[in-house]
Amino acid sequence: MKHEHDALYIDGRWQATSEGGTISVVSPVSEEEIGRVPLAGTAEVDQAVAAAGRALKSAEWGRIGPEQRAAIMLRFAEELEKNAADRAALTSIQNGMPIAVAEAAEGAGPVGLLQYYAALAGATPAEERRPRLDGKGETVVRREPVGVVAAIVPWNFPQVLTMFKLAPALAAGCTVVLKPSPETTLDALELAASAERAGLPAGVLNVVTGGADIGEYLVSHPGVHKVAFTGSTAAGRKIGEVCGRLLRPVTLELGGKSAAIVLDDADLATMVQGLATSSLLNNGQTCYLSTRILAPRSRHDEVLEAVAGLASALTVGDPLDPGTHVGPLVSERQRQRVEAYVRMGKDTGATLAAGGGRPDRDRGWFVQPTVFGGVGNDSRIAREEIFGPVLTVIPYQDVDEAVAIANDSEYGLGGTIWTSDVDKGLDIARRVETGSVGVNFYDLDPGAPFGGVKSSGLGRELGPEGLAAYHELKSIYLPGQETRS
Repeated sequence: MKHEHDALYIDGRWQATSEGGTISVVSPVSEEEIGRVPLAGTAEVDQAVAAAGRALKSAEWGRIGPEQRAAIMLRFAEELEKNAADRAALTSIQNGMPIAVAEAAEGAGPVGLLQYYAALAGATPAEERRPRLDGKGETVVRREPVGVVAAIVPWNFPQVLTMFKLAPALAAGCTVVLKPSPETTLDALELAASAERAGLPAGVLNVVTGGADIGEYLVSHPGVHKVAFTGSTAAGRKIGEVCGRLLRPVTLELGGKSAAIVLDDADLATMVQGLATSSLLNNGQTCYLSTRILAPRSRHDEVLEAVAGLASALTVGDPLDPGTHVGPLVSERQRQRVEAYVRMGKDTGATLAAGGGRPDRDRGWFVQPTVFGGVGNDSRIAREEIFGPVLTVIPYQDVDEAVAIANDSEYGLGGTIWTSDVDKGLDIARRVETGSVGVNFYDLDPGAPFGGVKSSGLGRELGPEGLAAYHELKSIYLPGQETRS
C-alpha cells in the first residue's frame, strides 16, 4: 500500500505547494517507493511562519490561559492515542525501526509527553512575585512564550523527537513550524492530521517538507524566534552559527559516542540484557547509545565473548515482525557509511568477534550487528559516531583509566555503568562528562532533563527544564508602599 499525499498542513488547512515537486519515501526493507509527499518551497515556509506568527497573537491561542491550552493538548493526546499503532507502523516502514520499539517510542511516547506537559502547563504560573532584595517594593517575574519555534526533527525517532519540542512549546503558548526529515515525512503529516482533528487553532502547528536547503531557510527566517534541532553535530554547528549571529535562542541535541563502563564486579548476564537496548536500540540508530564498551583488561575476553554472543543472538529481519530485534538501516547511503566503518575496523587489526557483513537477505539495507574487540580509544571506530549496530570493546587497567577513556571523547550525551554495587556506580557516574548516564540500565526519564555536553549539544529537553526553554522571562519592578503615588 502506497501512502500518497498531495498537500501540506499550513495555517490549519491542507494546501498544495507552489513548487509542484515531491519527495519519494522508500522502504528500507523492499527498497521500493512506499509513499510520496509534496515538496515545500520557500513560499510555503513563508506562509507557515506567517501563520504561526498570527496564531501567536490570536484570540484562539495567544490570548487563552494555560488551563485552556492544557485542555487542547489533552484532546491532541487523545487523537494520537487513537492511531498510535498506525503511527508506530508508519515509522517502522520508513526507517526500519523494530515494531516493538516503535509501539513504545513512536506510538505511546508522544501521547505521554503531551499529557505530561499539559499537566505542567497548568501547574506553572505565568507570574510570580518576589520581594526586592533592597526591601523597596517587589518584582513580578513573568513567563511569556518565546514565540514562533522552528522544530527540525531527524528520521531515527521522528514522532517522539517531534514531541520533545512540540509538547513543551504548546505548553508555553508558542507556535511551531515543523520540518521533518525527508526520510520520515509520512508520520509527520499523520501527526498534523491528528492535530487538526483535535481542534488545534489554525497556525499553531504547521508542517513543511524538504531537505537541508529548506531547513536552512527556516532556521534563518526573520519570523522565527527560537530553533529546536535534533540531528548530527555537523548540522548542529551550522545551525548554532546562524542562531548565534541572529542572537536567536537554540536547543541542539546532537551526536554521541557514549561509553559503557563495565566494572570488575559486573554481572555479565545483567550487562548483556541491558546492552540490547542501551547499545543497540533501533538498529544502532540512536544518538545516546553506549557503543564503546570499556572492560577491565583482566575480563576483556570474557566481556567481548558476552557482547558478541548478544549480537549474534539478535534476530535480524522485517521491522514489522514483533520477533525482530534488528531491522534495516534507514537508507542505502547509511548502510554504505556503516559498512565503511566495519571495513575500517577490520583493516586496523581489531578482533572481529561478531557480524561484519550483511545477513542472508535478497533485499533491504541490512547490516549484521557487529562487535570488535581489543580496540584502542584512539581508533576511528571508537571515536566517530557510526550510527549503526557496531560496538567496540576497549580494555582498561583501573577505574581511573576507565573514566579517563570515557571522557576522552568530543561527545558527551549518554553512558552506562555496570556493577553489582549501585552506590559505586553512582560515584563513577558523577565523574563521567556527559549529559546523562544510567547505572545497570539506560532509559530516558521524561520528567528529567536530557541533552549533551561538548559536541553533543546545547540546552536540555524533557522535564520542567524542557518547558523553561520555551519561555522568555520578563521582570516588572513595582515600587514599595512608601513610593507609591
